[in-house]
Amino acid sequence: MPQFIDQLHRTISLPNPPKRIVSLVPSQTELLVDLGLRDRIVGVTKFCIHPKGLKKEKTVIGGTKNFHFDKIESLQPDLIIGNKEENYQEGIERLSEKFPVWMSDIYTLEDAYRMIMCVGELTDTSIKATQIVSRVKEGLEKEFKLKGSAVYLIWKDPLIAVGSNTFIDSILEKAGFKNLINQSRYPEIDLEEIVKLNPEFLLLSSEPFPFKEKHISFFQEKLPKTKIKIVDGEMFSWYGSRLLFAGKYFEDI
Repeated sequence: MPQFIDQLHRTISLPNPPKRIVSLVPSQTELLVDLGLRDRIVGVTKFCIHPKGLKKEKTVIGGTKNFHFDKIESLQPDLIIGNKEENYQEGIERLSEKFPVWMSDIYTLEDAYRMIMCVGELTDTSIKATQIVSRVKEGLEKEFKLKGSAVYLIWKDPLIAVGSNTFIDSILEKAGFKNLINQSRYPEIDLEEIVKLNPEFLLLSSEPFPFKEKHISFFQEKLPKTKIKIVDGEMFSWYGSRLLFAGKYFEDI
């Protein structure tokens, strides 16, 4: 029986290419569709917004951090795909007792490329996966203009920033920003700390907190010399085929 090792170094066995897939991560759901597997997806999360209309076709199994186990069991998936950061350990362990669960763990673009290739192998779509990775590299594997120092916020109350040891941090660097937050992962930060850091850019992500234009004036008052921008969070944090659009976005931002 074919065996596959995921990005947490766990091994799963798949007797045949999967025909009933549950995806627990929005960016990986979009990837599955772009691999030509739309008909094989049976379950998605409520956050799986791409491609438009997919949620209406599939069973919604809850959120990324609260699964409806009864719905998943009723679907009898032959493969579940998740992610260490976006899902929760207890739920994944429970699902793994009954179903093959393949997990990604992504900190860099190289991790994202490997994930795409591995999902291609899992689902017998390696040729398409290779094409997607090649096209992403065409857009991203080049030098982007250095834009300046930045603080990237993902939440408002409390203020939460993106720190080191995250995929977004690696993408900020790729896009030409120097992240001023040295703490690991996603630290809470005071507005006064941001003022002291005096970033050239304050980037307000469109997700998970939906920062809008109305929030710019709130920060601009305290940071009069800082360029404050609403940015598309999907371009900085989605590590599947959405990366196909990231290169042009980083050039234009």
